[in-house]
Amino acid sequence: MAFFCLTIALVNPKIGTKLETVKREGVDIVFAIDVSKSMLAEDIAPNRLEKTKQLVAQIINNLASDRIGIIAYAGKAFPQLPITTDYAAAKMFLQSMNTDMLSSQGTAIDEAIQLARTYYDDEDQTNRVLIIISDGEDHNDIAVEVAEAASDEGIKIFTIGVGETKGAPIPIKRNGIVLNYKKDNNGETVITKLDEETLIEIAEEANGQYINGKNTSEVVETIREILNRMDKKEFEAKQFAEFKDQFQWFLGFAIFFLFIDVFLLERKTAWLKRLNLFNENL
Repeated sequence: MAFFCLTIALVNPKIGTKLETVKREGVDIVFAIDVSKSMLAEDIAPNRLEKTKQLVAQIINNLASDRIGIIAYAGKAFPQLPITTDYAAAKMFLQSMNTDMLSSQGTAIDEAIQLARTYYDDEDQTNRVLIIISDGEDHNDIAVEVAEAASDEGIKIFTIGVGETKGAPIPIKRNGIVLNYKKDNNGETVITKLDEETLIEIAEEANGQYINGKNTSEVVETIREILNRMDKKEFEAKQFAEFKDQFQWFLGFAIFFLFIDVFLLERKTAWLKRLNLFNENL
């Protein structure tokens, strides 16, 4: 029993968790991530989509108490993660994103902006940030108009361009091996190019800034400086907290059983021997 209790004490059990409400200050940031097929182009290593995931993950790693949300978009926009302070969950959802998650192809940046407008739950909030990561190949011409409407609601849009302006083909792979490249209706290989002009226009309409996504550290530092200059809003957040360690109880029981084993049992054994109930010397 002593060794059993000592083993449990070494495990350091914690009994349950509790939900705490904590006060935090920060900015609400929504990431709109392009998951169209053009993001498979490999003009930026390892490809545009994986580079996007790296950028977002590094930005999240540098956040302190801001709330974040994630939107995936191609031909349509889809809510991937609502506004939350759970960064671990955000990175888990981020890594699961791929170009097959949305059936409708295209790059409808306007729909991503429209969906992002529903993410912010405080009408008086002025520190609303939308970060769009894309190659900028917008198949809809109204994204700039929608960006202007979002700006009127206090949403600042920052755009990050991934890819090269000279463009690259879109590989079709199976088990990591390139089988072919995507072709158009005329059988010509499709070349997808980074459209910085569209991304710059969207950012300017929403009091934001365009950032080229080639250098990860520069992107992260630029976003960090932008967020540090913004006013922080206090909000309540729920988080799980563990109860206190419970190892001391088991450690106490282990000492108790050891005491019994070393002292009391030895005395009892000696007392029984003096009684000589079984006539051992006969």
